[in-house]
Amino acid sequence: MRIGVLTGGGDCPGLNAVIRAAVLKGTSEHGFEFVGFRDGWKGPLEGLTTPLDADVVRHILPLGGTILGSSRTNPVKVDGGVERIRSTMADLGVDALLAIGGEDTLGVATRLHQEGIKVVGAPKTIDNDLSATDYTFGFDTAVQIAVDACDRLATTGASHHRAMIVEVMGRHAGWIALHTGMAASAHVTLVPEQEYDADAVAATVAEVLERGEAPLLVVSEGAIPAGGGVTHTGAELDAFGHVQLKGAGEQLERALLERLPDLPTRVTVLGHLLRGGTPTAYDRILGTRSGLSAVTAIAEGDFGTMAALRGTEVVQVPLAEATGELKTVQPHRLAEIAFVSG
Repeated sequence: MRIGVLTGGGDCPGLNAVIRAAVLKGTSEHGFEFVGFRDGWKGPLEGLTTPLDADVVRHILPLGGTILGSSRTNPVKVDGGVERIRSTMADLGVDALLAIGGEDTLGVATRLHQEGIKVVGAPKTIDNDLSATDYTFGFDTAVQIAVDACDRLATTGASHHRAMIVEVMGRHAGWIALHTGMAASAHVTLVPEQEYDADAVAATVAEVLERGEAPLLVVSEGAIPAGGGVTHTGAELDAFGHVQLKGAGEQLERALLERLPDLPTRVTVLGHLLRGGTPTAYDRILGTRSGLSAVTAIAEGDFGTMAALRGTEVVQVPLAEATGELKTVQPHRLAEIAFVSG
């Protein structure tokens, strides 16, 4: 059997671990042959390939990003896109696909499965917002990078008596902000799931300053003030209908300065720093286990499924279960951080 492998959407620490594990197990245990599709769904759409064998993947475990490249190409929005992928697979002798990606990439995989194309998925997103899995690889690395940054910013904030505002990724789900805020002992943590009251935030900041501390505020890029909206670049929507978010930290800063005009502030946007660099040990292991589970599913003909972490076990679940609903931060998790903030 010949398997095509692709990585779609934003890059993520741990992608190479999935590729490596799938290829090493697939070739040694099942006798599979692999071909890499370059740049996400653009690869099978346009026939862009790269060699993928044990020699290529053996040493890529600690590497960040993806050796296959990525893009936000959406073949479902391209005329005849599904049939073009089917034709490419036939021309190359590819029997099945392993699609590694987040909600958008796996949404396309779900559609292909419905159209009769053999496909298995592996969940990738630093936002940890995919349903059907407890955690996604890349999330742990992103949180660790954010916490390290907050620890450093907290010390310079204390030295200069400044409020430090740290903006992290999180379009619709605030998992990165939630875990970062808790681990970094932030005084304020703002997430997309709950609109924030700027007056209440300012009151907390004033209270922290009053007791001689420097406020640390963590805000998701998708956080919204009460009665307001998300901040974005104004650029055109991408192929999956998303706006490019930008400015949540600055929006919060402006709101605070309206209420506390003499407040010294600095805004740090971590952005793509959270995506880059070598994955943590946890993400290397989770990515590896996801790749092993996915290639076993292919060998057993368990198509239309995705590798998912349930407790401590990695199991296969229906793709539709993973993409049907976004996993957002529940109220009881927000309540937890309320007790340890400020």
